[in-house]
Amino acid sequence: MRAIWKGAIAFGLVNVPVKVYSATEDHDISLHQVHNADGGRIRYQRRCEVCGEVVDYSDIEKAFEEDGRTVVLSKDELKSIPAENSHEIEVVQFVPSEQLEPMMFEKSYYLEPDSKSPKAYVLLRRALEDTDRVAIVQFALREKTRLGALRIKDDVLVLQSLLWPDEVRQASFPSLEADIRISAQERDMSAALVESMAADFEPGSFTDEYQVQLRQLIEAKLEQGESLDTEETFGVEAGEGGKGEVIDLMEALKRSLDRKRGGGEAASADGASDDEADAGDEEAGPAKPARRTSGTKAAASRTAAVKTGTDDAKPARSSAKSTSASAKSTASKSAAAKSTASKSAGGKSTGTKTSGTKDAAKPAAKTTRARKPA
Repeated sequence: MRAIWKGAIAFGLVNVPVKVYSATEDHDISLHQVHNADGGRIRYQRRCEVCGEVVDYSDIEKAFEEDGRTVVLSKDELKSIPAENSHEIEVVQFVPSEQLEPMMFEKSYYLEPDSKSPKAYVLLRRALEDTDRVAIVQFALREKTRLGALRIKDDVLVLQSLLWPDEVRQASFPSLEADIRISAQERDMSAALVESMAADFEPGSFTDEYQVQLRQLIEAKLEQGESLDTEETFGVEAGEGGKGEVIDLMEALKRSLDRKRGGGEAASADGASDDEADAGDEEAGPAKPARRTSGTKAAASRTAAVKTGTDDAKPARSSAKSTSASAKSTASKSAAAKSTASKSAGGKSTGTKTSGTKDAAKPAAKTTRARKPA
């Protein structure tokens, strides 16, 4: 970081030399303007409306206009203002932090000790810690006298510039002056919704989605060129936005609570039902081949029919667990039927061979008897 200002904190008669650094920065992706016809960069020129000439920045002065009269103020005249030349951060009050209106906070700056010994710096920091208060200060920065709050963050003094009271607008909305009736049930449900969404604030868990998606768009454009498909890039139609649905307030609260309370339970129930369905498929799977195999052979079909009929009577009088057990029993018995069918088929095959041998022997005996009369 680079120091933008040097000065000293005036803490009574104690002088605390410090360097001032911007504590925040803009993370937005920088874009510039171009001509959509040819991509040419758009440049802004400081052109005088009287003579029409382009004026250098060094030749530009500031002016104030009122009632048709213009007062031009040179740089030297502006620098002559006493407050502009002050490099002192004057402590004027120590106040409880809860008395500061957050809307008044403008910009934050880190203060670094700017002396060989940081003892005065540490002393002021300890004083703020011990009293649990915030120092209200006045200082001048960039041609403006400012009001500020001096507080501690991670053992570092932080100066937060504040808006002046007349810079904060007063809110006046006639619609809020109407008599609005809120029922006790609506208040209870809204409080329950707040409680369901309660959490400790963790800034790191939030993301600037627009900047992330802008970077995604730039990278897609660099890769695809003019053939860029925004719907493919983002998964939604370009320019698509949420369409608000006007619904009853109580219904909206109920839906919100149901989503927060029942979301996890519903997901768990769905997962359990899917697992059970998968388990059922695995258990019932082996029984199908057994029934198809038994249907190909008559003896095995009759055996499977008898056994299946016996097993099918049981599930009607039992629970879903008994059904799974019955399916396993049917599968094992069908497998046994398959084995029986194989043996039966083997027996039939042996019987056929034996019968064929006997039939082949009979004609030979008839031939022998035919030769005797001859």
